[in-house]
Parts: sequence; C-alpha cells; structure tokens
Amino acid sequence: MKIKLKRTDKKEDKQKKKTTPETETLSENTKFAIVESYKSARSNIMFSLSAEDQKAFAVTSHSKGEGKSTVSSNLAISFSKMERRVLLIDCDLRRPNVHNIFKLENKVGLSNVIGKMAEFEDVVKRDVLPCLDILTSGTIPPNPSELICSPRFDKLLKRVSDDYDYIIFDTPPIGVVSDALLLKDKLAGYVIVLRERSTTHGDIQKILESIKLADTKILGFVKVGCTHGKKRSGKGYYYYQYYTYY
Repeated sequence: MKIKLKRTDKKEDKQKKKTTPETETLSENTKFAIVESYKSARSNIMFSLSAEDQKAFAVTSHSKGEGKSTVSSNLAISFSKMERRVLLIDCDLRRPNVHNIFKLENKVGLSNVIGKMAEFEDVVKRDVLPCLDILTSGTIPPNPSELICSPRFDKLLKRVSDDYDYIIFDTPPIGVVSDALLLKDKLAGYVIVLRERSTTHGDIQKILESIKLADTKILGFVKVGCTHGKKRSGKGYYYYQYYTYY
C-alpha cells in the first residue's frame, strides 16, 4: 500500500529540507495522507500485538539516520489518539533523539532510573500529549548494553506494564549495535524502518538474519523517503514522496 504525501519542486525542497513531513511529529496541521498512513500502520501493529497477547513493541532500523525515532514518535502519537495510555521509551542510550523531536529536556531519564540515580515517577514526562507519556534516555552511560540487561530494567518494565496500554521502544539500529535485540523477550516484536536510497537489500538481509538468529519476530516494515513519478512541468522537476507500511 502506497500513500502519496507531498509534491514539491527541487528549489522548494532545498528550502524546506529541514521541515519535510517525515521529520515532523503528527499534529492538526499534518496532511491527511500522512495521518492515515500511520493509522494503517497502527492497525497492523495492533493486530500483531493482540495475536502475541503483548502491549510492547520496538522500532529500529539498520543504520542511523533512517528515521526510526521519527517513526516511533509518530506511532506513539497515533496510538495515543485512541485515548489509550501510551509510554514511549527512548532506549537508544548511545545516540538518543526522542527528546529532540518533542523538544524535551534530557538531563535524567531511562539510564538514570536503571542506574538507581532517579525514580521513574520523578523523571517520566507526563502528558506530553493527551494520553502520551515519554521516558527520555537520560545521561549517556558507559555501559548501555549492561543496563538494558539488568534486573533493574526488568523491574521498570513490570512496573510500567500495569499503568499503560501500549509501550513503544525507540531502540538503536540493529546494524550498528545489538542493544535492540536484548529486548526480544520483553516484546511482541520489531517494526523495522527502511529509507529509500539509504537502506540496501544487503542491509535488509542482515536485519532478517539478525532477527532469525535472535529467535524473535518482525511485526512489519515502515518505508520512508520514497520518490516516484518524476516528471517535467513548467515549474521544473517534481517528485512524489511515499510512506509505505508492509
């Protein structure tokens, strides 16, 4: 399924490169097609979670810069629109980005809670949007993998599971570090973000092999940044961006 997002000419695209829809959070001003594409992704994920009797899933990619933090943030917003309690956790303790997307402070967060330097109740960002809470990554630690595997992390997940209907993890890229796969026993599976002209067939194959080796599941693929249908017109070249969920 492909849904057209936007059409711009090259000159306009250069001027608006930093504000393209795929790097913005969903809002009342977001184009209808983009909102609907996230709703479609949400529906597919909900069916998968129901089948696994789970409420948590992770969003990852092969490499950095492919849009996983934007996708995880927008999925969290989309889920919260159903008036269900949603918690978005930035588990990318090496290169956090969720706090930037929502313009939040990141002095303390997940790493501080796991490291026994703060309590969840004191650092979670409540109602960033209606029904959406966010736990930022916090201080960048020297041992992120060990923290994610710690009993303290398991205790945190048990605690938040009682309070939220859905828990979404923004995790590090699988092709860079293995941190994301350390969560496999705590999730229904992974949503993989692919970027046109960035993610290669080889990258996808490596992701599939890593997921299979970890004995876990892929819930679906979200493809961003596609361009199709270039054509000439009196105003120059135009292209179409597509947002796709498989």
